[in-house]
Amino acid sequence: MNSVPLWFAVAAGSALGGLARFLLSRTWPAAPGALPLATMGVNVAGCFAIGALSVLLGRNAQGAAVAESWRVFWLSGVLGGFTTWSAFALESVLLTSEGASMKALAYVLLTVMGCLLAAWIGRSVGLAMSG
Repeated sequence: MNSVPLWFAVAAGSALGGLARFLLSRTWPAAPGALPLATMGVNVAGCFAIGALSVLLGRNAQGAAVAESWRVFWLSGVLGGFTTWSAFALESVLLTSEGASMKALAYVLLTVMGCLLAAWIGRSVGLAMSG
């Protein structure tokens, strides 16, 4: 993938990440008024992955820089297409408009805290794996 234009690496990765998110949301749909656990799970998993991959895709085991096309494919493309903060925001607003303000608040707090924690753990794992 070293000779691939960066825009193509991002576009291809975005297509794969978006498709994965779509399939998960179809497999695990949220009932009206329930916490959208699929979106929360996608965002937390994506935050963990971006934390780990930001380290692992910086340098390989021999210390050589990983090709920028691979970095943008995974970080901007796959994970950018996989995580979905716009859906998170809409689902939070919908919960509130359905009269489930406390569920909306819990969803926001759990998602944000979970994503921050997952990114920190992912980065720690990436650092441990990189030596």
